[in-house]
Amino acid sequence: MKPTDRLHPLIAAAAMLPGVVAPADALDLARDDVDAFTTEMEQNNGFDRGWLDKLLLEASSQPRIIELMSRPAERVTPWHEYRDHFLTERRIEEGVRFWQEHREQLAAIEGETGVPQSVIVGILGVETFYGRITGTFRVIDALATLAFDYPPRSSYFRAELEQFLLLTREEDVDPVAAKGSYAGAMGYPQFMPRSYRAYAVDGNADGRRDLWTSIDDVIASVANYLVQHGWRSGEPVVAPAELVYPDAGGLVAGSIVANETVKSLRDKGLTFDTTLDGCAPALFIDVAGVDGPELRAGFENFAVITTYNRSVLYALAVNDLGRAIEARLPPAPAK
Repeated sequence: MKPTDRLHPLIAAAAMLPGVVAPADALDLARDDVDAFTTEMEQNNGFDRGWLDKLLLEASSQPRIIELMSRPAERVTPWHEYRDHFLTERRIEEGVRFWQEHREQLAAIEGETGVPQSVIVGILGVETFYGRITGTFRVIDALATLAFDYPPRSSYFRAELEQFLLLTREEDVDPVAAKGSYAGAMGYPQFMPRSYRAYAVDGNADGRRDLWTSIDDVIASVANYLVQHGWRSGEPVVAPAELVYPDAGGLVAGSIVANETVKSLRDKGLTFDTTLDGCAPALFIDVAGVDGPELRAGFENFAVITTYNRSVLYALAVNDLGRAIEARLPPAPAK
């Protein structure tokens, strides 16, 4: 049997054409899992099989993506190091500049959704440095690699690949040119394809949802994501806290859901200021500051931010960066 006889016809045909070499890292379209995916996309979503085959033939299965997904977990970063990574002078200054440039849209979206401007700017600052670092991998490469060559999460990424292809058809996105993270997250807010399709909105009413270049769409989409995950307008995110007595054994930190109430935290010895009533959902936060434990009470909106990234440190960084930027913001010019 010739080597090309074992390949998908498109690859074999390319290999037999003068001057054309089948890419060494191309997906084998004859694999059962790849063939099943293209068949399902054709039957369930109406995609042309020939177009899908050509697209996946262009996708590159990259070992570097597998390496990044599979690398051993790094040591747990203490809060003060995590905070110092994101709350730099430059990131705060750039955040002030971003906020000033898009002040009207940020204010309008806060008025419509109740999501504070500081939270939106904080998320964009932490996620991509306000769009400076959105990823250099082709999304098709990232998702195809993880869908077919990363067994631990292949089903998840196969579903995201399906969502990405649907997205490219709906929003007229070039599936070969679109770039993102090694996991396939896209644009200023780093939405995965499913989140993009579910939560992105057309902020500038141009008929498209563009999270790569339309800041209006980006701002509106981040707010919509938080609203759809339960944002409570007018309520706080966190509050500084102290212990009434040092040995409060009933307080357990680390939750990303509001598993306590304002009253239960206070009953267990945590003191903090809030206008929320005793029945309001809350959680205990205990992280490593420079000079020792840093305690806070988190509320439902803190838990909502963790749906964006399931990390207490992430939600703290978003809140603190946004508040630091807000504190530096000059007054709005008089109209």
